[in-house]
Amino acid sequence: MSASAAIRHLYVHVPFCPSICPYCDFHVLTRQSGLVEQYLAQIEREAERLAATYRIDLDTVYLGGGTPSFLRDTEMAALVGSIQRHLGWGRSENTLEINPGTVSAERAAHWQALGFDRASVGVQSLHDPTLLFLGRRHSAAQARSAVEQLLAQGFRVSGDLITAVAGQPLEADIHGLHELGVGHISAYTLTIEPGTEFARRGVTVSEGDEQRGFEVTAALLADLGYERYEISNYARSGQRSQHNLAYWQTRHYLGLGPGAAGHYPAAAPAVSMRRTNPHLHEWLRGDTGEPELVTPHDWVTDALFMGLRLRAGVDLADLSQRSGVDVARDYAPAIRANLERGLLVQSGERLQATDAGWWILNSVVSDFLALDLARA
Repeated sequence: MSASAAIRHLYVHVPFCPSICPYCDFHVLTRQSGLVEQYLAQIEREAERLAATYRIDLDTVYLGGGTPSFLRDTEMAALVGSIQRHLGWGRSENTLEINPGTVSAERAAHWQALGFDRASVGVQSLHDPTLLFLGRRHSAAQARSAVEQLLAQGFRVSGDLITAVAGQPLEADIHGLHELGVGHISAYTLTIEPGTEFARRGVTVSEGDEQRGFEVTAALLADLGYERYEISNYARSGQRSQHNLAYWQTRHYLGLGPGAAGHYPAAAPAVSMRRTNPHLHEWLRGDTGEPELVTPHDWVTDALFMGLRLRAGVDLADLSQRSGVDVARDYAPAIRANLERGLLVQSGERLQATDAGWWILNSVVSDFLALDLARA
């Protein structure tokens, strides 16, 4: 990969939330006096530095969090202004993560006027008791209203859904999102991460609920006309997330903001460089985090882990060309073992995970990682 290749994707992290959900382990914090102003000033400086360091020609921009839509209208305008001044704007897709409780017709129009055309809405459920258990501050009615207002404004809308919650009416949640008219659904299993409130409370997720969520979501959304193009993501025609595809295809992307991760070009013998920004207070001081040079074989295992999440899988010849590694040769034992177990299928250079392989993808990829460790 050329170290001078243009970077075409930008992720911007907005860490502020009205409250912290009990399952959340992202870098988020509640709003405090003066912090947003400091954040916006540092965004301007970091965007200017990135522009001076890399060749940038953006196809997609994604504002995630946190709750980006929690920013006031003037603050959002200032943030977008900094991005556009120094880095440009996405030609094909510009996504804003949105909390349903922050939406009004006027705000939707404002976001669209700033240049956003896709909304990722944290619905999570359309069942009030499930929302209460998840610590969400919006109601099912607010979620429905938010989606309707965004669609009416012309946004392409993706609805986030959490599955494997005990007592959740999953089929009703799925039908509800479909009936609202969203073109994309991201369905994620509730995961209890160390350090979260759920972990401290001893909340658990049964494997039966997890597997049922995995299988019911896939079957029902297929019946409703959504293509499962990635383990957790389903889309109608033309509604795939172009930004997230860049992650799954191991493309380069800029990371802007505290806690944001970026994947950058690098000179040989490295294939690329990853950098994760520190949390807010260190980031406000100008700390940028330590760069991690990615070796060819490490890049390949990253690319396999991400690419096998896709229904389309990976092209082994493409991975070889991009990394300089003979992937089919160096990873032959892992490929062969998982083909025999029915967890992978191969057609020519195309390698894909089966549904059974998707269910235990971490185990599949660990076979590839074991070969890297044996080489080290």
